[in-house]
This record gives sequence, C-alpha cells and structure tokens, in this order.
Amino acid sequence: MSGVFSFLLRGRAMLLGLLFLAGIGPAQAQKPLPKTDVYIDKGGVLRWQGSREEVALFGVNYTAPFAYSYRAHQRLGVPLEQAIDQDVYHLSRLGIDAFRVHVWDVEITDTVGNLLANEHLRLLDYLVQRLKQRRIKIILTPIAYWGNGYPEPDTAQTGFSAIYPKGRAYNNPRAVQAQENYLKQFLNHRNQYTGQLNREDPDIIAYEVCNEPHYRQPEAEVSQFVERMVAAMRSTGYRKPIFYNIAESPAVANAILSSPVQGFTFQWYPSALVGGHAQWGNLLPLVNQYPIPYAQDPRFSGKPRLVYEFESADILQPIMYPMMARSFRSAGFQWATQFAYDPLAIAYANTEYQTHYLNLAYTPAKALSLLIAGKVFRQLKRGQSFGAFPQDSTFGNFRVSYRAGVSELNTPEEFYYTSSTTTQPHKPAALRRVAGTGSSPIVHYEGTGAYFLDQLTSGVWRLELMPDALEVRDPFATTSLRQSVTRIAWNTQPLRLTLPGLGADFTVRGLNAGNNFQGQATDGTVRLQPGVYLIAARGKNTTTITARTTLGAIQLGEFVAPAASTLPAQVLHTAPTQLVAGQPALLRATVAGAGETDSLFLVAQHFYGRTRSIPMRRNTLTSAEATVPAELLYPGLLRYAIVLKRPDGKSTTFPGGFAGSALAWDYAPQDRWETLIVAPGTALPLFRAAQDRQQVETGGVNGAGWSDYVSTSTGQLALRLLQAPPAAAPIPFADAKAPVAFLRAYFGDRLAARANEAGKFTEVVVRGQRGAGAGRVRLVLTSRDAAAYVAEVELGTGLQDVRVPLTAFRPGPQMLLPRPYPSFLPLTFQTSGAAALPVAHLEVLQVLLEPAAAPASSDRPSVDIESVYLR
Repeated sequence: MSGVFSFLLRGRAMLLGLLFLAGIGPAQAQKPLPKTDVYIDKGGVLRWQGSREEVALFGVNYTAPFAYSYRAHQRLGVPLEQAIDQDVYHLSRLGIDAFRVHVWDVEITDTVGNLLANEHLRLLDYLVQRLKQRRIKIILTPIAYWGNGYPEPDTAQTGFSAIYPKGRAYNNPRAVQAQENYLKQFLNHRNQYTGQLNREDPDIIAYEVCNEPHYRQPEAEVSQFVERMVAAMRSTGYRKPIFYNIAESPAVANAILSSPVQGFTFQWYPSALVGGHAQWGNLLPLVNQYPIPYAQDPRFSGKPRLVYEFESADILQPIMYPMMARSFRSAGFQWATQFAYDPLAIAYANTEYQTHYLNLAYTPAKALSLLIAGKVFRQLKRGQSFGAFPQDSTFGNFRVSYRAGVSELNTPEEFYYTSSTTTQPHKPAALRRVAGTGSSPIVHYEGTGAYFLDQLTSGVWRLELMPDALEVRDPFATTSLRQSVTRIAWNTQPLRLTLPGLGADFTVRGLNAGNNFQGQATDGTVRLQPGVYLIAARGKNTTTITARTTLGAIQLGEFVAPAASTLPAQVLHTAPTQLVAGQPALLRATVAGAGETDSLFLVAQHFYGRTRSIPMRRNTLTSAEATVPAELLYPGLLRYAIVLKRPDGKSTTFPGGFAGSALAWDYAPQDRWETLIVAPGTALPLFRAAQDRQQVETGGVNGAGWSDYVSTSTGQLALRLLQAPPAAAPIPFADAKAPVAFLRAYFGDRLAARANEAGKFTEVVVRGQRGAGAGRVRLVLTSRDAAAYVAEVELGTGLQDVRVPLTAFRPGPQMLLPRPYPSFLPLTFQTSGAAALPVAHLEVLQVLLEPAAAPASSDRPSVDIESVYLR
C-alpha cells in the first residue's frame, strides 16, 4: 500500500508541549487533559483527582495491534508502528481524548493465562505510548473472548479463549483460573516504551473486566465469577475503577448490579449491524434517546456508566454521532468510544469491519461529525434533558439537520460543519478554529476532503487540507482488499477564505515535508493541493514559525494523507428508477481520475431509436451533469452511456470503463444505464421484491421472526415475512404485542423524481398474500421529518392486489428499524406532523407483520409481499 506521509513521528519520544513562539498563545491550543488519576465521588460521579472536575471523554476503539487489522497491515507491507503514528495523529486532529479496545487475549496469552511477550503486546505498548503523547486517555478491556479471524477464519491462536468459549468461560474452573492468572499479569505488565506498569499508568484511567460476556441462569455462577475477577485485579494493588458490562446479558443483570464492580458499561448499535448496504432516510429517531432500564435502581444510580462501543452502522450520513452524543449525556454517561476507527492503510477497502466505516481521509464528513459529537459530549451537562426530535435539532451551540445533511458547531471561537452550509459564524472576528468539508460563508472550496484552520496569532493561521475522497462502491457491501470502496484524488483546486483580519491578498507558505509552495492570494483565492500551509495577512512576519512549532499536541508541519489512488478514471452514476415523459431530466455523475482538460458527453438514445450526444457540465473536478431534452423522453426506455474524452483524442465509455466511444460505429460493448420513461400518472414503485432486495432492510424483531424470498404462483419473487416458533425461554425486554417481522424500504429518491405529481397520487397498492394463521399486516409511511402515518392492509390467502387509500393513513408511531441494540431500547417513535399525509415529503415504507394469536397450522405464519406501489 503506497502513501504520501510527511512528518511521521519516529523513535520512542516526541517533542510535544506548549512551546509556543511569541504571539502563539496557549489559550488558542487544545486544552490539555488532567494527568492525574480518577476517583468516584459519593454521588457516583467519575472525577479527576486533582481538579475534582467531572470526567467527560469521547473517542474511539482502534485495533491495529491485533487480529485482522494486524494481518492486513502485514499483507500490505505497512509497518505497524508507522500505521499507529499516522492514525493517532488523525485522532488528535479530530479532538479525540478517549481510547478503548478489547485486547485480543487469544493472541497474547497461553491456555493457562500466562502473558506472552510477543509482537501484539509490544504494539499495544507502543500504541499506549503514542496515545499518551497525544493526551488521549485510555480504558482497556483485557479479556475479549473473541477469535482473531473476522472477517477471515481464525488463525493460529494460543490463548485460553481459543478453547473456552465465552458462554462457558465464566463457570469452567480451568477457564476461571486462567483469567485470574492473566488479569494479574496484564495489570502488572510494564510497558516497554513508557516504563510504567499498566495498573499504575495515570492515563489508563480504568478497566472493564471483559468484553460482552454471555451469561445465563443461575445468577450465583455469575456473581462468583465477577467477584473472583475483581479480587484478582485488586490483588495486584490496582485501586482505580473497575467497570463491568451490564447490557449484554440482561437475564442476569441482578448479579452484575450486586457485584463489587464500581461502574457499568453499555453499547449502542441503533441501526443494527451488517445490513449489507448503506441505509438511507431520516434515521435520527433511532438515536433520539437512550433510556436505561436500571436507572432507578440504587445499586446502579450511585455508580458511573460508560459506553464502550457505539456506531451508526451502515450509515454514512454525517448527522448521527452528534445526536448520539447528546443522548449519551442525557443518560448520564461520562465516556463514549466509537467502534471502530478504520486504520488509514486499509480504509480504502473498509475490510476490517464491513458494517463500520470511519476514517478522516476516507470518510471526511462522518469523521468531522465525530469531532462535533465530541464537543457535544463535553459541553452538555450530564443528565441534561431535551425535547423529542425533530423540534430540538438545534440545541446549545449545535445544529443537526437531516434535510441539509449537516452537523454544525457554532461558537464565537469555533465553527465546524460536516457539509456545505449557509450558516453564518456567530462572531467571525473571534474565530480561532474552523473545520469542515465543502463551503461556508468563510471558506469556499470545491474539493471533497476535510480541512482545518487554526489561528496561531492575529492574522496568522495554519491550514491543513486533505485530499478528495470519492466513494466508488457501497462501503457496507461485501468488501475485499482487492477493491477500493473510496478512492483518493490529489487535486489542485481553488480555495477562497474570508476570515476577518486576513485580507484578500494573504500569503501562503507550505509547511509539511516536501511542500515548497509559496504564493499570494488574489481576491481571497489561492489554488492549493493537499498539505499544510501557513496563511498570513500581508505584511505579517512569520519567519520564526516553522514546521516544528507546536500547537497543543501537534507540530505545525505534521501531515498524514494517503497517496492518490492508482486506478483508471471512473464515472459513477446510478440510473433513476423512472423519468417522466415530456419533461427534461437532469442526470448527474461523479467523476474520479479525470483531468481538468478532459471532457464528458452523455450519449443517450430511446432504446434503439435516435441517439443524442450531450456535452456534460463539470461543476467541479469531481462532478458532471447534463440535461436530457424532453423530445427524447417519450414513454419507453432510455439507454445511455457517458464518454470521457482526453485531449489526445482517446475515449473511455461508462458504464464498464471500456476503451473507445459509444458514438463510434465499431464500439461493441452493450453496457448502458437504463431507466424507464413513464407517462404522467404512472404508478411509482415503493418496493419490488425482484429488483430491490439488495437495497432494503428486512428481518425479525427481537427474535420473534425472520424473512426470506420465495417465488409466487405467477413465477415472480416475493419477500416472505415469517413468525418464529415460541421461544423456549422469555426474551428479555421483548414486547409480545410488537411486530414479529418487517420490511423497511427507502423510496425518497424515486418520489423526488416525480415531485411534480406527488399531489396526484391517491392510493397504495400492495401485491401479496397472507398465509394461514398469520397476523395482521400494517403499513407505515414516514416523512423526511420523521412523522409517521399508519394504515392496515387486509391481504387474502391468494395472491392479489389490495388498494389502500391514502386517506386511510393516520398519524401514528413508526417502528425503529432495523431493531436497535441493546434490546431494551425503544421500539417505536412518534412525533407530531401534519394531520394529512404529506405525500411530497414521504421517504420510507415499513411493512409490519403483527403476531398471530395462535398458529392455525404447523406452517409458520407468514405474509408474502411481491410489490408495493404508490398510484
């Protein structure tokens, strides 16, 4: 894996600290965290020993020393120390001050729990050292119980977890002894880089005993195990807090609550995991609140609580993290760490955890939303309550907008945004730090990478500009190191700054290694490639400011970014489901790897009829668009390709990326994008089982059902929702009245293409059938503002079309689907909306199979859905 990395940190020590030159004051740097240990006060609040301030830390999990991440770096020839240096620098840039990982004990122990002085342990020591140097606090979970394979098969494993699965590790005497032995040795391990014992390191502020344990009755076995683990840790002389997971095995929660641990840990996966594709629609209701079922229990309320893992899985929208952070603070959490930050060297493929995707270079907007979420977590008061979404999407100094696709922090000194925004900074003259993607009233930039502006002194700023990131595949589909899901482009593009005190003719000087740029802006605009720059008002003397000057926990010249992707040019486009006849249609594409002088043409034809070549407008280096004239759009099938033409006359045609032009007489490939051209008033598909199965979410609810695809009597494919057999034992927090299985289908993009006709639709048509004994079927339509409208559909036992008038839909609750985890989280959400169905604003369909009172036969109660149309 090649890369462009400058100012990498080498050796066992870094020159860090507040060694500011005259005029670069420490008040403008990141506030250093206390270096003392923590304690728990009488009210159950985690506080810093010295200042007695409340702890509020926010960050990530990161796994480079272990398991798949370790192997992938080796496979690509990337030194692990280099990878850790790069990633920890980016974490620092994102304001991260908390790190957690479940240590793969299976890789650093033997079967009786002896600690092995191997490469994995050394790299963990190295990572801890680098985190400390960046002022990032640490919580470790020594026991993971995981194999080391995912997403591959397990490799050679030496530890006790290789022979004792987590469901038996707590009540098998040999397994318990091995864990006691291991915990003692792990806490007494001396970090070979810092020289400190793990149990004494002031930056390792606490431990969680084990990761997501699986327990069952009787509770006495659980109680005994927890007591023995705590005793083993305390026997080393360790005195700081010990936390324990209470969310994973609710059936024995009483044993955890009554144990000698000093705090409790939770996780949050509000959109479930491994959906296989990106999820769309307004998913903010999934993160509206985090109610804890034990909140009123005095055994719980008097102890601190942490979130060891959280993620908005299968979601790239940069709006989820800030709302999650807000919900965490409302629930009283003092620590939250996302799972998991993708190492830079393998983030191009997103192979470590397919359902997670977070990296500053490759997911810049989502990464900046994590930066903003950290500010939410630290600025909001613990236990602070808020109204229900969406009325409170602006809170404190923050704004979260699904409609605009943006999260923002706006204070007099800081202005951060995840996407282009028209929001005005509160007090531009007082600004000290800016970060964003896209454009704002103070930065205009056409690139897609993130940028950071830090004021060093009046009229002098540090600019860090990341390269463009372009999504070329769904990052949540099946991944492989052999294919990129995001590609990087080092484009030179105009950047316009309108920062107060900077002027329109500011000077620019490159700071990172190999960046010798020197220039001056014209009308506030300068053309730059990715890198780090010193920006100064004309006449400012900046000769004493160098790449080694420090600002908080970073040096000014540090810069880490991946090299430009060495891939052929790509044109990326998704054909609309329908185009309306007689109306011009605007088609857009993303362009990767095309130069400024390259041109693009849309080659369109009505099936095998007349062909038109339409020049495409390039609004930026990475985007293009063209309007198909109405005369070509009469009912039928539009087939089209996009031709990329180089100045030398050579052409490449997409889809397919074939050499040559689709206009040439001998161009043989038949690959084309295709879309139906429909007459006004034609039905709009909300779900078609045969075509949409890779784009929708389906499944059971809390173990009560599942989904499948079957063929119908007409030879068509249908989605089958089934009710599961009764559970052998009660499922904790399960609602017997809740639906047993579901379909969730996003159709907002399809309806947007027919927006002019939205008011003319009058009914929903469901084609399907109900199996014997199946429960009722409920339809839910939700708007972009998360208002839901509900109606029932009466399906018969034979395949048929059933019409449901739009007037039958009434305001009601939507199901929070896919089902959030842990299972005690809310199942429904309802917000106020218009009394009548706002058809033009609808985005999501839910089809819900309700439980049957009693199965009528040995067959599982089920319903088949072939299609759902709006007509």
